[in-house]
Amino acid sequence: MYKYKVGELRPSQILFSFGVGAVLDLPNLSVMVMGLEDWNTQNALELNEPRLLAAVRKELGSQVKRLLSPPTPPENVTSSGPFDEVNRIGIPVAHFPSWMVCPKCHLLASLKSELFQFKDNPYRPDQTKYVHKNCPKSKKEPTAIPSRFLVSCERGHLDDFPWSYFVHRGENINCNGALRFEEYGVSGSPSDIFVICSCGQQRPLSDAFGESGKENMPRCRARHPHLRDFDDTCDKQMKTILLGASNSWFPITLSALSIPESSHQLFQIIEQYWHVLNKATSQDILKSNLDLLQAIGQFPDLLTELSKHPLEEIWTIIEEKQNQQESNSDDKNARDLKTPEWEIFSQADPNFNTPDFQLKPVKPPAGYEDYFSQVVLAERLREVRALISFTRIQSPGDFIDEGEILTEHLVDLSRKNPQWVPASEVKGEGIFIQFNEQKLSQWEQSQLLQDYQNRAFEAHKQWCKIRSLDPVKITFPGVRYILLHSFAHALMGQMAIECGYNAASLKERIYSKRPQEEGSPMAGVLIYTAAPDSEGTLGGLVSLGEPKKLGYHIDQALEQMQLCTSDPLCAEHTPLKGTTSLHWAACHGCLFSPETSCERGNKYLDRAVLVPTVLSADLAFFPEVKV
Repeated sequence: MYKYKVGELRPSQILFSFGVGAVLDLPNLSVMVMGLEDWNTQNALELNEPRLLAAVRKELGSQVKRLLSPPTPPENVTSSGPFDEVNRIGIPVAHFPSWMVCPKCHLLASLKSELFQFKDNPYRPDQTKYVHKNCPKSKKEPTAIPSRFLVSCERGHLDDFPWSYFVHRGENINCNGALRFEEYGVSGSPSDIFVICSCGQQRPLSDAFGESGKENMPRCRARHPHLRDFDDTCDKQMKTILLGASNSWFPITLSALSIPESSHQLFQIIEQYWHVLNKATSQDILKSNLDLLQAIGQFPDLLTELSKHPLEEIWTIIEEKQNQQESNSDDKNARDLKTPEWEIFSQADPNFNTPDFQLKPVKPPAGYEDYFSQVVLAERLREVRALISFTRIQSPGDFIDEGEILTEHLVDLSRKNPQWVPASEVKGEGIFIQFNEQKLSQWEQSQLLQDYQNRAFEAHKQWCKIRSLDPVKITFPGVRYILLHSFAHALMGQMAIECGYNAASLKERIYSKRPQEEGSPMAGVLIYTAAPDSEGTLGGLVSLGEPKKLGYHIDQALEQMQLCTSDPLCAEHTPLKGTTSLHWAACHGCLFSPETSCERGNKYLDRAVLVPTVLSADLAFFPEVKV
């Protein structure tokens, strides 16, 4: 369907809501975003973020060369009609599911039967649709609707519902009878929906769900519709899901903040435009490339800055950086995106400021000097995010931070090893709060906290056992992480009320590493804006980081955590009581945040490690809350 324009998406949606392999609902169609081989990247913008590219290469292979934004029409090109080539720029999609239903005669048939005719409208893309030709119960051609039942498995396979197999109970599947989709009730319950074949066979959809569904449904065919391909085998059982179900697609993304590596101005400008300059293999080629950029009028800011320095000096820095990248291509630390960020935030040296990264250290709020070692206002931030894979049924939040999940659950974005991956960038602002390591270590070493950590680890192992996961591979983050994570959620909730941003526009980044782990310990939280529009750079969040205001908001956040509208049930909650959750005193009334804001799927949260609750007063890191 990439020949026709059928709708529009924002770039951020292509990464987090409707990326490769996701099913997208349009007004009259249901389509799937196809794999990377089908994308035309001619109008895609290359994004510069070497640290993120190194992490992606570590996950997907050294053949990945670029981070590309989704293709968008050039800003200086205007369309004079719906048939212009500029209107064909976009991401490719294909019909899915391939079974449609006529709302008038209830005919259920595949698009291969050619009983449904495709009608596009170049002037009104939202009216592109399929119609039922020669419908016996309508004078006009009724608009066909997609079948709302699919099958999937935990290994990421997705397929059309096996209608013929299902209605014939695995027998006579080659029957050529016409199928009808009948709903006899108004509730939409599967028990009220029947599939009927003209040969006389019929069956309720309720037989495809629950325990009976495991016996009635066939084995997974290992299909990947977005790749137009099948895996060799799959030992999983098909699970019936609804079209548009929230568990049909979960993105696996990596993100990195653009942090400077040097305070040298020339090095910073080369780093900022590295995706342009790294293509030079000699000083002569570099000069030719710069002359070409000047001739076509691209990157004027880059050319202006480079003109201030000799070409030999520029080439020396580029050559050193190229050699450094080659030597670090197999570095095991390439996957560690947070440690370099922690180091530059904890140093908070204004000499490293760049147009996309500006830090301003301030004093901790009055009364919290013993708890926080410093506060840093990030007046400018740039975050680049890359889509590297996705899962179905099992969400990445069920595994570990930053998408480090078990490989058997990952689904590829392309049939071959990808040469590039989709990416997007957002610019915003944030507040970094560094915890006092000495105070934190004393708190962690208390006997009560040691007992709590043991219970928390048991809950982690029980949670992994329920999901058939190895608790050794799915690392337990520790009580330190639970404290930092809970504090970030409490403060985000308070700031969303005061700063004017909606809750989904704020995001957390937790820097947590225990002293016994490799490298120096880390204990800090960054709360920043992650909205892909101008809302993220208006200064409303940074203004709350001034000592007096921040102290007030921390007071308010901690005070609200003492009581929850769901207490005492919320305060008494524990994963060890047979539930499948992985949080303690936390719920939607107190600590839970939108999915886009939390990096761990609202897991590892507990109000009791922050402040005294109605059930516990001995675990609190902040035992005295100002009122």
